[in-house]
Amino acid sequence: MSLAQVHYISAAPGDAEKTAGRFTAVGPGVSQALLAEIEPLVGYALPDGASQRPADAELRSLPQVFTYAALSDGSRLVGRTAPARGEGPAPVRFHAHAVHIPSGVPLPGDRLPVEAWRSPHWVSVTPVGGALPDPLGALPPGPAPVREGLDDFAVSRGPWLAAVLADLRRASEEAPAGGPVVLVERQNADVARWLGLAAVTLPRESVERLTFTTYTRRPGSSALRVVGALPEDAAAAREAGLRVHVCADRPPVDGTPDMWARTAARVWRSRAPELFQEARELPGDPFAAGPLAVIALCNGVTLGPEERAAAAGWAAERPYALDAERIGRLVEALASPGIDDRTGSEFDAVGRLFGALDGRCPASVTAPLAAMLVTEAVRGGNGSLELPRRDAFVGPDGEAIAGVLGPEILTELESGAGGVRPVARTVQLLRVARLLGVNGTELLPGVVDRLAPALLAEASGEPGPPAFAPALLELLDEQFDVRTALLGVLDRIAPEDPGAVARFLERVALPFTGTQALPHLRMCAEVPGAMTTLGRDRTAVWHRVLRAAGLSPFAEPLVLRTAVGLVWEDRAPTVEEARMLLEAATSDAHRAAGTWARLVDAALGAPADAEDATALAHDLLQAFPQEIGGRERAALQLLDLCRDLRTGAPEPGWAEQVRTLRDRAEPLEPAVQERAFTALVERLLAPDRPGAELYDFVRSDDAELIAAYDRAARAESTRTRLRTHPAYAADCFTHWTAHPHAGAAWTTTAAALLDEVLRPAVRAMAAETVAEVEETVGRTGSSGRAVAFRDWNRSSTLGRLGRRIAGRVRRG
Repeated sequence: MSLAQVHYISAAPGDAEKTAGRFTAVGPGVSQALLAEIEPLVGYALPDGASQRPADAELRSLPQVFTYAALSDGSRLVGRTAPARGEGPAPVRFHAHAVHIPSGVPLPGDRLPVEAWRSPHWVSVTPVGGALPDPLGALPPGPAPVREGLDDFAVSRGPWLAAVLADLRRASEEAPAGGPVVLVERQNADVARWLGLAAVTLPRESVERLTFTTYTRRPGSSALRVVGALPEDAAAAREAGLRVHVCADRPPVDGTPDMWARTAARVWRSRAPELFQEARELPGDPFAAGPLAVIALCNGVTLGPEERAAAAGWAAERPYALDAERIGRLVEALASPGIDDRTGSEFDAVGRLFGALDGRCPASVTAPLAAMLVTEAVRGGNGSLELPRRDAFVGPDGEAIAGVLGPEILTELESGAGGVRPVARTVQLLRVARLLGVNGTELLPGVVDRLAPALLAEASGEPGPPAFAPALLELLDEQFDVRTALLGVLDRIAPEDPGAVARFLERVALPFTGTQALPHLRMCAEVPGAMTTLGRDRTAVWHRVLRAAGLSPFAEPLVLRTAVGLVWEDRAPTVEEARMLLEAATSDAHRAAGTWARLVDAALGAPADAEDATALAHDLLQAFPQEIGGRERAALQLLDLCRDLRTGAPEPGWAEQVRTLRDRAEPLEPAVQERAFTALVERLLAPDRPGAELYDFVRSDDAELIAAYDRAARAESTRTRLRTHPAYAADCFTHWTAHPHAGAAWTTTAAALLDEVLRPAVRAMAAETVAEVEETVGRTGSSGRAVAFRDWNRSSTLGRLGRRIAGRVRRG
């Protein structure tokens, strides 16, 4: 091997050719272009406050620079720059001694660069007379191995270890981002020790990429990946935006998120650096935390919960990578009873590890993991754990853990806290009870009674499948008795809130296999598909859903309630749909199912122009005389009276009855009131109306009814009848003038109708028709009333004549 040597010395005062220094000897093969690159790498600047004329002790205490750099042609440079005693006007000179390593050529002995840190080869003077130095055939290491003393150093730098190792790892990447990592120490030898730590911790290819210098005054301008600096230069390095670790100051507070670096730091603090090489022999990413954490745990190194989770997760993915001894030691470390900071993610990883090892290893090996998992499931409340198989606890181990956890499980399942206990917790307890062989048969009915409504309540708050769904389905698959009991309870409560059950079944596909009838659950499961297929035809949807029950509403009336609740969950049926429902089942079935109330809502909620609403009201009053009462009964009777007013002969006193029923039905639906008022006033405006009814109506002085009468009298149909039927006009005149002492509402309305409705109709009549009206008024009333009509009609004529004369006078 032939490695060229280079010597460089700082310039003396007054040197005119070089202001920084000069090369005093250069070995063969080092070009001028490379020398231009090398010169800034071997330069030196005194620390702040250093004496210009130091004593020997001070000279020895000045920092020495140890550098490893990559050059532009692929070659590398390893060298040391050290202060030396000068002569004459330069009492301190700085001498650099470096070795040029061609591209692709390793260091002698295949050593790492940092191992040449204290090599006896380095000299502080140029060869006598500046003779060309011979090529170097060996570069022996320092008097002690680079690893010597690193354990103590790592322990002393414990607070900084993880963060520095994380940055050194990033700096060793093929294309690191950002500038150099700055390590601030009071002694530059400690920077070299950091590099020694990196040489042991990192893979070789990473270490060889890690260029460095142990001392510089200008970290921000360095092209190397790691640089050492003194505390006085730390601020400038921070201002340059570099990653700065001041290891000579107070320990840092924030930890690093790099899990590999945290694990490596724990290994160093445990004084076990040999574990790094052992971990590198395992498969996987060299900087993954899993392999290193596995080796650390197998060798007794204490790790945190995230690192333990990484170890368990890595081993779960590669159970073949560990021999039986290591698996046993890993399980022992993970299941250690002295650990009290386990997290949910760690338990999940341990669950995956157990699943990977179960069946691959003897049960005696995996039993501690199984015990750890079920204990956490019971005491820690972790509902996401992958539980072991039932045969994981066969034998004394199973009896022991069941004896400890069984009473706790039964006590919690029996407690009244079931109403507020999360579903996942109840499911987990039931699964663990079966796993351990704990007999909870007596408690099962009460547990299921509380679990079923909790399922619906929790599922209603989530847009998709609830988190507990997988565990619930596993429970139902594992335990036939729980499935039978739970499906039975859900089927019983479905008629009370079928919509909630249907939405739950859309998110959780419960198994309906077996011999259970479950008519209500089957209907709830059928309705989404029926609505998708049949769209807005709710009658067809209802028939299809009812068929899914497999039972007739005559045999089981509650299926009628469930079907109605599913199809018309948040709204009343239309009148047509309500009549269909009434005809599809007997009144006894509707009475038992409670669906008659939906039919009442349909009748009372119908729009005013719904044709069959009054007929539906009549049928409901006949079908449910005992059930319908109070306000609803009065409102239906009002609708039934409307039917009689328009199509039949109502009992006498119907004008007063409308008012009485309206008051009993308060608060009355606006459409029902409109229909009733319209039917009443149309009947009162009919030619054959009974006078007694009109008299009662007028004397009531009911402002709302009289206003409805006024609107109907002004309708075009009434105006047309007044113009074309003299007898009807005479009748209206008689009645609109027959009650001069009635209340103010009627008096005002009647006067307005005479002037604004009847008078225009009479004006439009021919003279002989007006005479017929006058004659009819006299014949049906009295001669005095005929005179009154003549005077009323003349007053309008004279009024018109007077207005015409006044107009002519004004125009003249």
